[in-house]
Amino acid sequence: MKVLVACEYSGRVRDAFIAKGHDAMSCDLLPTDSLGPHYQGSVLDIIGDGWDLMIAHPPCTYLTNSGVTWLHRDPSRWEMLDDGAAFFKLLLDAPIARICIENPIMHKYAKERIGGVKQSQVIQPWMFGHMEQKATCLWLKGLPLLQPTNNVKEAMMPLPKNERERLHYLPPSKDRWKLRSTTYQGIADAMADQWG
Repeated sequence: MKVLVACEYSGRVRDAFIAKGHDAMSCDLLPTDSLGPHYQGSVLDIIGDGWDLMIAHPPCTYLTNSGVTWLHRDPSRWEMLDDGAAFFKLLLDAPIARICIENPIMHKYAKERIGGVKQSQVIQPWMFGHMEQKATCLWLKGLPLLQPTNNVKEAMMPLPKNERERLHYLPPSKDRWKLRSTTYQGIADAMADQWG
């Protein structure tokens, strides 16, 4: 199967599909962090190249519920919200039979701009063997819901909140955004196992 992993610099989802024998390529404006097939540039350059499946991780800075207060503090962010929502919608409406778009929980203004399309499901890292919480929404087209593979919630809950929500509590750094946006290995493996 020919798989495009859009807006992925880490190669984690790409490599999970390659490990299952698929022809997978990541694409991002950034270079890839790991060796493997990668197109550095706009996904719009290659989106029509006959993909069987696309998993996309579009930028969420202006779409996410956690950042909605900044819209009211900085009016210039509304234009960036419009651009981000238009890009998200373009990916969702791509001419590919099977699509997964991954993003955090959206605020109401972003939901309006993508046409009110509700996410298909909300997943957590603890559903896939990671002792952490981070709600992640999946918008699915032509794909079944992603099924949990190793639910560790009961073992995770006694941990201190700053350990369960490790990514939320990361100190400021130049790589904080990269660490927060990398797909958990258990989720990448589940996608390759179940959708490959």
